[in-house]
Amino acid sequence: MKPYSMDLRERVMAAYDAGRQTKEIAERFDVSLAWVRRLKQHRRERGDIIPRTGGGNQTTKVDPIRLRELIDQKPDATLAELRESLKVDCALWTICKALRKLKLTYKKSRFTPPSRTGPMSRKSGRSGR
Repeated sequence: MKPYSMDLRERVMAAYDAGRQTKEIAERFDVSLAWVRRLKQHRRERGDIIPRTGGGNQTTKVDPIRLRELIDQKPDATLAELRESLKVDCALWTICKALRKLKLTYKKSRFTPPSRTGPMSRKSGRSGR
């Protein structure tokens, strides 16, 4: 979604400076009441009405080459083990996203021992009785 133009922002603030009420300004310029309040707050706190840039730091803390090497060495490693081996301070979700970016799935191996829970119904005998 694109930010409102500077022209609109300036006209909204000019109407506010002229003594108009927030609700009246919102109706006149066909914008939300909350947006007018946030614009006023933005000017009060920062001293300008320039739209904020979206997004944050898009660089990853996880080295994809090192992550792939770790997966090759130990394919059954948990996300926590991978994070510890990478020696990075990040959320487990960050490791998961890095694995997805490398198109690696995070599945249990067929060679891991089965869970301790056994079958829920008897092999012999009728079911649904």
